[in-house]
Amino acid sequence: MKSKLMTTQRAVGVIAVLALVSGCASHAPRRVDVPDSTHQAAAPATPAAGTSGGRYAMSGDAYPLEPPDVTKVPDAVPRIEPPSRAGNRSSYEVWGKTYHVLPDATGYEKQGTASWYGEKFHGYATSNGEIYDMYKMSAAHRSLPLPTFARVTSLDNGRSVIVRVNDRGPFHSDREIDLSYAAASRLGFLDNGTGRVKVEAINPEQWLARQVGGEAPAQAPTPGPSAGEVTSSPSGSDATGAVYLQIAALGNPDGAQALQQRLEDAQPHAVRVVSDTDIYRVQVGPLNPGQASTARETLRQAGFPQAFVVR
Repeated sequence: MKSKLMTTQRAVGVIAVLALVSGCASHAPRRVDVPDSTHQAAAPATPAAGTSGGRYAMSGDAYPLEPPDVTKVPDAVPRIEPPSRAGNRSSYEVWGKTYHVLPDATGYEKQGTASWYGEKFHGYATSNGEIYDMYKMSAAHRSLPLPTFARVTSLDNGRSVIVRVNDRGPFHSDREIDLSYAAASRLGFLDNGTGRVKVEAINPEQWLARQVGGEAPAQAPTPGPSAGEVTSSPSGSDATGAVYLQIAALGNPDGAQALQQRLEDAQPHAVRVVSDTDIYRVQVGPLNPGQASTARETLRQAGFPQAFVVR
C-alpha cells in the first residue's frame, strides 16, 4: 500500500512539473537559436565561459523570431576619436591565452571568417565600456585598437559595410571578427552564423579627406533646410555673405542624415544636407565670416578636423 501511494504521489508531481513547464513555455519569448559565436568581452571582471547566470548561461546566441528590419541601418561614419580608456591594454588574457592589441590600425587588412553576436550580449557593456546594441553597425576584434573603423566585405556576395570596432572577441581561433546583428544582416550570413570576409581598417583622416574632395561648388545656396531635409543643389555663400563649412560628401543619403544628426548634437550651429547627382554634402551653417573660425575649432575638437569653407 505504501509503495502504491508513493508511486501515485510521484505521478502527480511529474504532472504538476510538466504543467508548470508547459505554462512557462507558452508565455516565454520565442527565440531562434543560432550558432554561438563564443564571443566574450576581455575585461577582467567578465565571467569566464561556463559560469552560471546571465548571458553566459545561454548555450547559444539568439535573435527574435520577428526581428526589426535592419536593412536600412546606415554604415558607421568614420571620425577621429581618441583611444578608449578601457579595452586597450597592450595585452590581455582570455581562457588562458594571451592576446596583443596593435598600437594602431594603420594598414590592417586580413581575410577570415566572420561570426555575429545578438541577444546574448545585447544591452551589456562592451570591452571599452559602451553598451552593445545589436541593431547598430559595430563589431568585436581581438587585436584592433578600440575604437577602430573598418570596412568588412563579404567574399561570398561582394556586399560591404563599415563598422565601428568597440569590443573584444571572437575567441575562436578560426574567426577574424564578430559583427553586430545589423552588420551580419547587411552582409547576408545571419542564418549561416558565419561568413567569409575581408576586414580593412579605415584611417578616418584619409577617409574624411576623400569624402570632402576639396571642390568648391559654384551655385549660390538657398536658405538652409530644417533637420533631416535634403536640398537638391550644391551650395556656397549666400547674398548676406554667410558661408558654410563642408564636412563630408557621401554617396548614401541615410549616411548623410546620420552624420547630420551627429553634427547637430556636437555643436550649436544648424546642419544641412544638399544633394547633387547622387552626392550628399553635409554642411554646417549658415555662418557669418566671423563665426567660421570658431566653428571650425569646435568641429575639430568634436572629431571633424577636415571642415572647409564653401564660398
